Order: sequence, then structure tokens, then C-alpha cells
Amino acid sequence: MDPRPRRPRPLLLPAAAALLALAALAGCGSSDSGGSPAANDRLSAGTTGGDGKGTPAAPSPKPTPSKVLMPTGPKAELKLARSTKAGPIMVTSVHGARSGVTGKVWVWLPPEYSDPRFATYGFPVVMMYAGGQSNGYNTWTDPQLPIQEANVRLSKQGKAHPFIMIMPVQNFNSRENAALDCSDIPGQPKMGTWMAKDVPDFVRANFRTLRSRDGWGVMGASTGGFCSAKLALQHPDVFKAAIPMDAYFDPDSRLWRGHEADRLANSPNTLIKQGRADVSILATAGSAEAYETNLVKTWLKKAVAPVKTEYYELPGGRHYTSDFKKLIPRALTWFTAKLAGPTAG
Repeated sequence: MDPRPRRPRPLLLPAAAALLALAALAGCGSSDSGGSPAANDRLSAGTTGGDGKGTPAAPSPKPTPSKVLMPTGPKAELKLARSTKAGPIMVTSVHGARSGVTGKVWVWLPPEYSDPRFATYGFPVVMMYAGGQSNGYNTWTDPQLPIQEANVRLSKQGKAHPFIMIMPVQNFNSRENAALDCSDIPGQPKMGTWMAKDVPDFVRANFRTLRSRDGWGVMGASTGGFCSAKLALQHPDVFKAAIPMDAYFDPDSRLWRGHEADRLANSPNTLIKQGRADVSILATAGSAEAYETNLVKTWLKKAVAPVKTEYYELPGGRHYTSDFKKLIPRALTWFTAKLAGPTAG
């Protein structure tokens, strides 16, 4: 295997949130719309034509499928992880039926979700991945990255959709050379399947979402940026848009040794050139990190349609959590432009 450039190492601090108390997940009712009685009366088994013969009735129009997907169950047990000014961040353990993987997932629901006026609305979802190993934590749940508060503020200003935020773990050890790379590495836990299939299944089972990929985005910083780019390009049926912040694009875990073909198949460097993913990508870098800006720009030049790319360079930005924080408003408004907003069922 040819030597590859080292990944930028994030300067992220793990969240220290403790599980505080049990909290019940509020259920919301649904409403059904029936067919038109007048139309049903009008369409009888047959009508008499001018020749006196029976004429078959016109077929009833098919109802338009709802864009909203109501929770399918089973209902997960959510516990309080941290209270914020924007509402509670909850946590649960998700066992993946497809992957066999079990891991922690944190959930934040926007205030509108519990508003009776939105009881039949489906909400867009953003899945968020942390920098570093994210073994047992996710930095997007941490006060260092107050994205939930920013979403409430921007939503009130009409600048951002209220998003359901889903924040899973990425690894089950603290050794970066044994990272799972958000992938199904042969012989390792099927982390790629858990992230792209099982976690979305959990979300659909428990919350009112949008039926199509139009309401699904993924984002992350550093290692989480690698994950967001890879998952969106591999699963455009699930995700419509992605924001890799200050990311790298080459899987570099030692667990890939002996599996080079599989490694390349899970590399954003390969995936962005295949011309298979109809996804929108906003890639960012900090102007104070020359290596990083060159890495991101070089990757974006490889994009083949239908992939659509945009680039943003944070003036004076470095690979710091404090600079990732500065990108939050841009991320939320960009997702709002690319994803469908709350929709009535």
C-alpha cells in the first residue's frame, strides 16, 4: 500500500455528560384523510350509455402518498443526557438488526416537535459525527458546540428549519490506528451498516420524519467530516446533503490491512469520482491550515456529476473546536436551503 498523508488530528474534548434521569418520549397523534364520498357515490359499477349498454365506471383516483412518515415503533427508552437552554439532549442504546452493532445514540428534538400545532408534521433530520475516536461520546452534544441553541435561534428568525439532531458514537475503542472508519471493515463490527441503515431505522421508528431522502442530511468535523462525506456518497438513497468540515478523505485505519480493495471502496477519494451519487456537499477548511485547504480543494476537483459541491474557507480558521463552532450558523442555513422543512402529514 502506498504511504498516505496523515489525517489532521482534531483538538476536540470528549463530552462529559452523565445520564441524569429517565425521560419519557412524548407520542404524537396522526391524522388520516379519507377518500371523497361524492367521488365514491359517482363511480358506480356501471352507467347507462346512449346505446343502453352498461359502461364500466372510471377507476377511482389513487390517493397521494403522504410525505410524512409517522413513528413505526418499537419505542426506544430515552434517558436524559444533558439539559440545555434549547431543550434536553437524550441518549439511548441502539442495537442494529442489520449490522448486529450496539452503540449509543444521542437525540435532540427541536421545540416545534412537541408543539401541538405541529402534531402531524414530519421533521428533517441531520445526523452529526464528532472528531477523533468518538468512543462513548459525541462532541455535538457538548457545550463546546452549541448547535442546538443555534438551531432554535435561527429557526425563530426564519433562517433555518427546526431539525431533529441525531448524534451517534463512531468507535468502540480509543486507539486511532484501530478506528472503524465508519465502514464495514472485514472482520470488524459493521459500523457502516449501523450508521447508514440501523440508526436511520431507529429514527424512523421513534420520530415523525419525512418519508424521502429530501429530509436527511449528515455532517461532521475532522474524522466526523470523513464519515459524513463517505456516508452521503455511499448512500444517496438515504442522505441528500452532507457537510464535511475540515475533513480528510482517505481511510487510514490499520484494520484495513490485507483488505485494500475494500478500503478503496470505502474511500471518499474513490466515491466522489464514480458519478453515482446525486448529493450536495459543502466542504469547509480553515484558511490558516494550508495543508488542509489544499487537501479539501483537491478532493472537490475530483467530483463527477451528479455530485454537486461547494467550498467555504473560514478566514483565519484552524483545526480547532472553537472554529468548528463558528461554522454552525452556515451549516444550518445551508442545510435549510438543500433539505425539505417540516411538512404536514
